[in-house]
Amino acid sequence: MILYHGSNIEIKRIDLSKCRSYKDFGRGFYLTSIKEQAEIWAKRVSRIFSGESWITVYEFDESVLSAENLSIKVFDEPSSEWAMFVLNNRNRKFTDLANVNSNHDNKYDIVIGAVADDDIALQLRQLTGGFIDTDALAKAMKYRKLNNQYSFHTQNAVNHLTKTGAWYCE
Repeated sequence: MILYHGSNIEIKRIDLSKCRSYKDFGRGFYLTSIKEQAEIWAKRVSRIFSGESWITVYEFDESVLSAENLSIKVFDEPSSEWAMFVLNNRNRKFTDLANVNSNHDNKYDIVIGAVADDDIALQLRQLTGGFIDTDALAKAMKYRKLNNQYSFHTQNAVNHLTKTGAWYCE
């Protein structure tokens, strides 16, 4: 499968230490199978941090998802569990590292699921504010067209990505 990474630089080598913390699925290297989504990410990152908009392309062998030497979490669709996972990973004060609904400690090598975009982030804030519950959040997102993300959190996981190209996008 082909995966795309949008950034303000061409990725020459994946360095997990440069990845930002408190993202949807924890600190990791994020990709998508949707080229247009990667282009939007690249433009957004270059606008925020300066630089040019780059798409770096990787080949990923999906058979790895059934490998026993990797810990993999897949959210087939947004759910209450997905919402709590995203909330916990975005929470800078979260301390329960043993919790299976967080990846602050990179217990999962790879996590796959929907992107919590700005609209979903608003609903997540409503959830944390007590205005809706996780079931209402999951139900509201069930019929939305959601983008996907594949996040790689350990070197073992990153080793399963093969860079196949890169291009500058305007």
